[in-house]
Amino acid sequence: MSNEGQQDLPSDAELAEMDRDQLVKLGGKLDGVEIVDYPEPWPVKGTRAEKRAERIVALWFAIAGIAGLAFVVGLIWWPWQYKAPNQDGTFLYSLYTPVLGVTLGITILSLGIGVVLYTRKFVPHEIAVQQRSDNEGKGSAEIDRKTIVAHLEDAGVRSTIGRRSLVKRSMGFAGGALGLGLVGLPVASFIKDPWKDSNGPDSLWHTAWQPQHEGEVVYMRRNTGKSSEIRLVRPEDLDAGAMETVFPFRESDRDNEEALSAVFMRSDAPVMLIRLRPEDASRVVKRAGQEDFNFGEYYAYTKVCSHVGCPTSLYEQRTNRILCPCHQSQFDALHYAKPIFGPATRALAQLPITVNEEGYLVARGDFIEPVGPAFWERKS
Repeated sequence: MSNEGQQDLPSDAELAEMDRDQLVKLGGKLDGVEIVDYPEPWPVKGTRAEKRAERIVALWFAIAGIAGLAFVVGLIWWPWQYKAPNQDGTFLYSLYTPVLGVTLGITILSLGIGVVLYTRKFVPHEIAVQQRSDNEGKGSAEIDRKTIVAHLEDAGVRSTIGRRSLVKRSMGFAGGALGLGLVGLPVASFIKDPWKDSNGPDSLWHTAWQPQHEGEVVYMRRNTGKSSEIRLVRPEDLDAGAMETVFPFRESDRDNEEALSAVFMRSDAPVMLIRLRPEDASRVVKRAGQEDFNFGEYYAYTKVCSHVGCPTSLYEQRTNRILCPCHQSQFDALHYAKPIFGPATRALAQLPITVNEEGYLVARGDFIEPVGPAFWERKS
């Protein structure tokens, strides 16, 4: 800036005495801003059209607030526990996820529409031309900071938000409801205590393969698509190099339609039953302490990836690699399913299996370590 231009700058005392309009003009002058057009959205105040526009904006914010509260109510109180087909409450359970999706979607959509409508109807659409400078890297001077604050305050005043209490209240209601929902999402995960029954099948330490009493036989069962159809697995059912997903079955569940259906909904229940080819089985490296977990050429590993819990549902017969499609982790089935590629750092948990006197493949017990991702209390 020239010396002549610097002499035109107000002193700190004069700067403190300036009102907002004067600071706006000064800031524009200093920044080389030329305001080409700065029209008032509503030159005549209090018209019916203006009030109608304000009510429409407030209506959208109110809808967002109501939908946000509905999301919180649905998240906490809607029936979320699994119900098998044809049971009482199945229909309400089936709507749990759609209710959350619809209410949260309406909240965000309505809030966005309200903001867009307010911007179009009440915020001045000025046209300005400005020459920009970085002040040679020296940062903003006090005069620049004061004038930019004045510009922001002026924009707020000209948008008339200060005198539109209906819009402010409805916007606050919508934003508060959405914020309550965002807070409720992580808090809802603490409603169920994972340590209430540390030794039960629903804890983080155990799975659906845990025997419910001493001597109980837990069979390997195929998923035929019909929960009432029970097909147990024999060794001869799998060809060499094949993999099949199996689920636990107990004789006590045979006539229990709810239990037969619920096992397919459990995230910790699916297990990969792999029959290695004879030439591959001879090259297996077993994990210390799990040398007898397999039955001959048959090995069983959890389908829950040790990275973030995705299903490791792909098995490549030629390379004996187990693949997780989510983040491309790969596990070596010939080396106790240890990770060899991708973000996973722990081997897949192995289920101890054998064949009973009836010739069916069964579990010899639960996994000896938690399946899936790590958690705070886990030591390995």
